[in-house]
Amino acid sequence: MAETTASGSLQAPARGARLSRSARRAQLLVAARDVFAAHGYHAAAMDDIAEKAGVSKPVLYQHFPGKLELYRALLTTYADELVARVRSAIANTSDNRERVHAAVAAYFDFVAGEGHAYRLVFESDLRGEPEAAALVDGALTKCIDAVAAVVTEDAGLDQQRARLLAVGLVGLSQVTAQYWLDSDQQIPRDEAVGLMSALAWKGLAGFPLIHDHQ
Repeated sequence: MAETTASGSLQAPARGARLSRSARRAQLLVAARDVFAAHGYHAAAMDDIAEKAGVSKPVLYQHFPGKLELYRALLTTYADELVARVRSAIANTSDNRERVHAAVAAYFDFVAGEGHAYRLVFESDLRGEPEAAALVDGALTKCIDAVAAVVTEDAGLDQQRARLLAVGLVGLSQVTAQYWLDSDQQIPRDEAVGLMSALAWKGLAGFPLIHDHQ
């Protein structure tokens, strides 16, 4: 059977194993992730993905009728993973400082995940394709919604102001996490997360709590 990492992302099963349909699909998505991340959507070929997965093209087409459908399935998988990471980070504690730290860490862990999956979400050369763009925008909206709900509840701000703050935190987390990875992680991950969460918290802490969770 296919396996997943602790975060729920895809992990390839052993080559040569007899696989169920779901496990084979997971294997093909892992191979597609690696090929798309390395070459981009337009330069990647179904032949390359089949070869990477160690299967014939007919097997690949049994699961995905074309390259676009394969890419959409992969994009959906990782967009959902990002949303799950952020929601889990917020839900795991009622301490708001820890929530900010965990939310920032969720983005750092996502961009540092296996196979540069984050590039499929944030740096795809297919962002102009309406369904792909909608999947990415939908994932970001869900992350913003999760943060905004907490800000609204705890700081007592109206929906529009809480949402603006949430966009700021999500944007800060995404951009700095990508920069950190692209700069070869010269700053250790824990230190980088600490720096950015401290920056965000010093701003958010200026808003009075309506509900004291301490």
